[in-house]
Amino acid sequence: MLKIYKDSSIYLRTRSAEVPLPLSKSDHKLLLNMLEHLKQSQDPEFAEKHKLREGVGLAAPQVGINKRMIAIYYHKDEQVIQYGLVNPKIIASSIKQCALQNGEGCLSVDNPHEGLVYRAHKITVKAFDMLQDKEITIVAYDYDAIVIQHEIDHLNGVLFYDRIDAKNPFNKKENAVII
Repeated sequence: MLKIYKDSSIYLRTRSAEVPLPLSKSDHKLLLNMLEHLKQSQDPEFAEKHKLREGVGLAAPQVGINKRMIAIYYHKDEQVIQYGLVNPKIIASSIKQCALQNGEGCLSVDNPHEGLVYRAHKITVKAFDMLQDKEITIVAYDYDAIVIQHEIDHLNGVLFYDRIDAKNPFNKKENAVII
């Protein structure tokens, strides 16, 4: 199991460095461990026994390493969404926005931060995927886009609650998709 650093840590507020490719053995192992942590967090028995909070995404800064790497793992519509992304970069995003009705959560954030976190409804991301061992392009919408953007924010020292409108946290933007 990995140690998850909290939002008070400098790791969570520091811009992460690009990762040289080909991937080193230690970076490859770290991404595998991050994926395994997510899988274990979604196993109710294991999570309860080891006091893990369930997560769908994890960025290297959350485990104390400021490198541009993220792991994503969850089930959606009877399929597994799984990535071990290195140097992910959003190359296109929609003007249309979306947000989760119940707000976002984060393994590094213990205290509740209520409000809508608006993000691009559709994004295109280029990255090296460790699992496929190649450069890939991902086109993501809705929840999938939110998860990827949340994790990429970590690589830039941004936390989800930085994106909540402090004056009107539940403001419903016109034409935004609320999921």
